[in-house]
Amino acid sequence: MDLKSEIIPEKLPKHIAIIMDGNGRWAKQHGKPRVFGHRNGVKAVRETTEAAAELGVSYLTLYAFSTENWKRPKLEVGALMRLLVETLHKEINTLNKNNIKLQAIGDISLLPKETHSALLKGIENTKNNTRMTLILALNYSGKWDIAQATKQLAKQVQEGVISPEDIDEERLAQSLSTSKIPDPELLIRTSGERRISNFLLWQLAYSELYFSPVFWPDFRKDQFYQAIIDYQNRERRFGKISEQLV
Repeated sequence: MDLKSEIIPEKLPKHIAIIMDGNGRWAKQHGKPRVFGHRNGVKAVRETTEAAAELGVSYLTLYAFSTENWKRPKLEVGALMRLLVETLHKEINTLNKNNIKLQAIGDISLLPKETHSALLKGIENTKNNTRMTLILALNYSGKWDIAQATKQLAKQVQEGVISPEDIDEERLAQSLSTSKIPDPELLIRTSGERRISNFLLWQLAYSELYFSPVFWPDFRKDQFYQAIIDYQNRERRFGKISEQLV
């Protein structure tokens, strides 16, 4: 029996988020520079996106570039930005063919001009697609997201639009960059690392976490299916006890 057939369609996560980790270490294993790992990671992005859409996942969020990643060597950052432009140009037709909408979260205004332009073009060209939404987290961090939401709310209080008493969890969530996106039920991180690295800090409050030992360039559909099967075998209680779920 193949892994895909073990997945229960009725228990499929609506939103899956992925920290694509291990490109650099994969490249080192192959005696190549880190950029080689990033380039080979594109195939994993393509396969995982395809697998998610085929299963019926509604939202897939990929942590592509964090606010902290600017601290990496300039050569690597520049190569990553060029790779993003190249990939967007190549994959837009594939996204349209598969009826997948592209979106982005993060402070994308700070991306290099060419990268920013390619991203906006991709978002515009796929905006009418309805099968699945692929969200790229670019120049994103969970702390940034909460901070910018707080600034929005503070400004509304200052302008008299709302009072401090109006601020609750729901209103803050509506001010996040993911306000129109349901929280992920499942977070996958590759490469064996076991942390969330400042990713979707608010949104992951009740997500199931799955850590794969596989480096991202080697991550394929079977590893994706295995993560979903593991998720489906868990009991999600949200603060309740097992007996209350029956």
